[in-house]
Amino acid sequence: MRVLVTGSAGFIGFHLSRLLLAEGAEVQGYDGMTDYYDVALKRRRHESLAETPRFHCAEGLLEDRAALDAVADGFGPDVIVHLAAQAGVRYSIDNPRAYVDANIVGTFNVMEVALRHRVRHLLMASTSSVYGANTDMPYAETHKADTPMSFYAATKKANEAMAHAWAHIHGLPTTMFRFFTVYGPWGRPDMALFKFTRAILQDEPIDIYNHGDMWRDFTYVEDLVRGIRGLIDAAPGTAPIGPHDSLSPVAPWRVVNIGNSDKVKLLDFVDAIEESLGRKAIRRYLPMQPGDVPATWADASLLQGLTGHRPETPFREGVARFVAWYREYYGV
Repeated sequence: MRVLVTGSAGFIGFHLSRLLLAEGAEVQGYDGMTDYYDVALKRRRHESLAETPRFHCAEGLLEDRAALDAVADGFGPDVIVHLAAQAGVRYSIDNPRAYVDANIVGTFNVMEVALRHRVRHLLMASTSSVYGANTDMPYAETHKADTPMSFYAATKKANEAMAHAWAHIHGLPTTMFRFFTVYGPWGRPDMALFKFTRAILQDEPIDIYNHGDMWRDFTYVEDLVRGIRGLIDAAPGTAPIGPHDSLSPVAPWRVVNIGNSDKVKLLDFVDAIEESLGRKAIRRYLPMQPGDVPATWADASLLQGLTGHRPETPFREGVARFVAWYREYYGV
C-alpha cells in the first residue's frame, strides 16, 4: 500500500505514519513545518520516521499547489490520508485567514490530487468541534452539525461539505473522521495536557476555563490512529452497514467519529496529571473562552461497526504514558 500522509510531522500524522510503516506500507509524508508550535519537535518526528527506508518526506504548504502536485505525482499514492491543517480553536479568532489558506484552499488542492490519481480511498480529518452548539450527547454522526462556534470548526465543516460534493460528482470514495480531544506522547505543545505538564513542572499556574466545568472525550492517540488504519480498509460503498450509518444516499462518502465514548471532567484530567507528576498544580480558574464548548462526547459505535475497533485506553493510563514520554524527551 502506498499512502500519502499530509501533516506527517504533526502529532497524529506522525503516529499514523509510524503504524503504517510498521505494517510494511510505503509512506510519503508532506508537511509545511509551520511555526504554529515548536518546529524542532516536528523535525524530530520526521527524523524518527526516516529511520525506516520506506518513509519519504517532503516539506511544503498545502496552499502551494505546484509543490503538492510534484510530490504526489512523483510518489503515485493509492490512498491519501489528509491530516495537515491549521489547528486550534482560539488561534482561529486571532488569525482566521490562516485557516482559509490551509483548511479550505489546501484541502481543495488535496482533493484535486486524489482525483487525478484516482485513489481507492481519500480520508480527511474533521473535528468534534463541528457539533458546535449541539447539546444532544453523545454526539452521533447523524446529528445536526450546523452551528459551529469557532472559525476553525467552520472551515472543517466546509471541508466535509466540499468532500461530499467531490465524492458525488467524481465517485471518489471519501471518509471524513471527527476527532475528539486527542492526547498522548509526542503531543502538541498548544494542547492542555502538554501545557499543564510543562507548567506544573515549572511551578507556573495553569489556566482552567469555565471554572473547571468542562468535559472532554479524551482519545489516546494510538487508539485514534488504529481507528484511522481500520477505516482505510472500509471505503464507503453504496450500502449502509446499519440504520445509524452516516453513509450518503448519493455519494460514496461518510463521516465517522473517533472518540473514547467517555466524557471526562477536566478537573479529573488535571488530577491525573498531578498524580503522574507527583506534584500539585497552581490552578487559575477563568471564564469560558470564546469559541469553546463546555463538553464533547462521542458515540463511536459506527467506528466499531466499520472496523471492529473503538478507542478504550483509560485516561489515567494515557496521561501516565504522556508524562513518561515528556520526562524522557525533555530530560526532566
